[in-house]
Amino acid sequence: MKITLYLRYHTNFGETLSVKKYSTKTTDNKDSDRILMNYFSPEYWTAEFDLDTAADHTFCYSYELHLKNGEVVPDGEHLRTIEIAKKSVANIHTFDSWNNEGFIDNVFYTAPFRNVLIPESPARTKTKIPKSFTHIFRVKVPFLKKNEQVCLTGSGLELGDWKQADAIRLSKEGDWWTTKLALPQESFPIQYNYGITESKDNQSIVESGENRFLPGIGTHDSLTILHDGFARLPIQKWKGAGVAIPVFSLKSKKSFGIGEFDDIKLLADWAKEAGIKLIQILPVNDTIATFSFADSYPYAAISAFALHPVYINLEATAGKKHAALLKGLKKKQKELNDLPAVDYVEVLKYKLEILRQICDASREEYLENTDFYAFFTANKHWLAPYAAFSYLRNKNGTADSSLWKTNKEYSKDAIAKFVSPKAKHYSEIFLHYFIQYHLHLQLKDSTEYAHKKGIVLKGDIPIGIYRYSCDAWMSPGLYNMDMQAGAPPDDFAVKGQNWGFPTYNWQKMQEDGFDWWRKRFEQMSNYFDAFRIDHILGFFRIWSIPLHAVEGIMGYFVPAVPVHINEFAERDIWFDKDRYTRPFVTWPLLHETFGEEAMTIKDTYFEGEPLQLKPEFDTQQKVAEYFNTREKNAQNDNIKTRLFNIISNVILFEVPDSGGNLFHFRITMDKTSSFQSLEWNTQSPLKDLYLDYFYRRQEYNWRKEALKKLPELK
Repeated sequence: MKITLYLRYHTNFGETLSVKKYSTKTTDNKDSDRILMNYFSPEYWTAEFDLDTAADHTFCYSYELHLKNGEVVPDGEHLRTIEIAKKSVANIHTFDSWNNEGFIDNVFYTAPFRNVLIPESPARTKTKIPKSFTHIFRVKVPFLKKNEQVCLTGSGLELGDWKQADAIRLSKEGDWWTTKLALPQESFPIQYNYGITESKDNQSIVESGENRFLPGIGTHDSLTILHDGFARLPIQKWKGAGVAIPVFSLKSKKSFGIGEFDDIKLLADWAKEAGIKLIQILPVNDTIATFSFADSYPYAAISAFALHPVYINLEATAGKKHAALLKGLKKKQKELNDLPAVDYVEVLKYKLEILRQICDASREEYLENTDFYAFFTANKHWLAPYAAFSYLRNKNGTADSSLWKTNKEYSKDAIAKFVSPKAKHYSEIFLHYFIQYHLHLQLKDSTEYAHKKGIVLKGDIPIGIYRYSCDAWMSPGLYNMDMQAGAPPDDFAVKGQNWGFPTYNWQKMQEDGFDWWRKRFEQMSNYFDAFRIDHILGFFRIWSIPLHAVEGIMGYFVPAVPVHINEFAERDIWFDKDRYTRPFVTWPLLHETFGEEAMTIKDTYFEGEPLQLKPEFDTQQKVAEYFNTREKNAQNDNIKTRLFNIISNVILFEVPDSGGNLFHFRITMDKTSSFQSLEWNTQSPLKDLYLDYFYRRQEYNWRKEALKKLPELK
């Protein structure tokens, strides 16, 4: 059998199209053949395949557009299939329409709409299929109102001769509205259109624009399939509002001092009454690192997979069988619930104590629980290391694995033995399995409850991971541990932000097809219909701050095209590496900064001529560590802050290992006294180069960087 593909796409000069054939019904498999398509006409590109019908029952393929600059754009119809009948024809001709991923109607085929908001189309009359047919028509219409049905009309008797009363009604097959027709050769070429008919009064809405056209390609032993994309109908109006809220705010009488997963049901009830379609929550991953209030920050997870024990409902976990364990907690529960703010530390302490008791009382029954073991098996890749990490954190009193007595470096084989049921501490390991299982059940239950109310749940995925997390312990190579993620200065944070998270080693992550990210998305897909990816710009570029710095202003974008030393000469800019890269310090500046204390500050922290910071104070981190040993008072805080300002008083950051040839500009360089002390004829061209660095040369590189990651993850 021969399959001929015709793709309707008008290319520009220098652009080409290719088609990929897959061995299975998934684009994840590596066994795919890519062939370049041939230019057929201004409107079509074509490709041919010979198919062994004895071996192949389904033909799976996808399209790619190759731009002139080398960029590859995937078709929004990620996987197309043609089912091959047992008694097949000799030739199949397929006319496909390119699906632009940015086309608005594609949103109605995403999980929230497909599964919850528009789960099923109303029952429609099925069309009569002829025993033998020559053409299959397929079109997409995202959703219809009650009693509406997609119809087809066109030239010739077989297509109703443009009479709306004789329009052919289509049936729904998956995402497509479809019909099969026997069209004689003499009726071609034909023109046709799709529309929507209202079954009660037979009124129709017809496509806008020019009629669709089909030439007479094919013979008596061929089948023609038309994938006509989206029907050109008036915009389908759908409106939906959402609410965003952290789970910890959903405190109810049944919860224990903090909002819990079960409380999402109450919000879903309210949302249903209010006509709200979506609930978005803050991250709910485990953040227990120090057992202090600092752990309440939801964007510093110790695991990208584990849920936070603080959100568990004790009553649901204990069940009727172990309800007696909760009897003495009513007074404490009311006390914590009545507080004006969440007492995070106290709530977590009590919950973990009770969870341990419930787990100890029910361990034997869970050892024989098939549902529990199914959960464990599906999540073992992260659950077992997480349990080991949590145990070692508790035992050593810190999440910083470099300070542990054993298992400082992760070993898969060593941890497999460490979590063995034969280990003396297995009851502690099992406790974390037990807690995660019940968190899973409770969040899953709340999600399903919301779905029954017609409401979707949207999760929040932090862009960063905590520096002392299970993920960093397991795979430190996936992260740049010598860098810190943050944000550049803005009107709300004039010195930028330093989140302290390590940045991602995207090159390393790409080696296994972003497996960590895929697993992360898959895990969260158990509970959420949609994701908010916190700081999604991090997929394009991230503000990276060296480990020796404290303030965000000391960072620069990664990746970024640096400034080469030759560019200064090309622009007639006077260049002195030490002058531009070292903190600019003069006696007048010291006196202006510290006033009467200037001489004491000079003798304590500075040396040499010209002045420079002593080695023990030449980074912000060293200064911070020094003042951590000093008395906490306003004077010392002021000195520390002013020293930070002097250290950041630079124009350029030298790129490490570049031999002094490559540099990044310090952001807001023009506001530094270092820049303002330069002569005007140096300032002007230097500012132009600065503007080129930040606002011109990076855009294409950043776009290309995101396109390596986001389409593959999506």
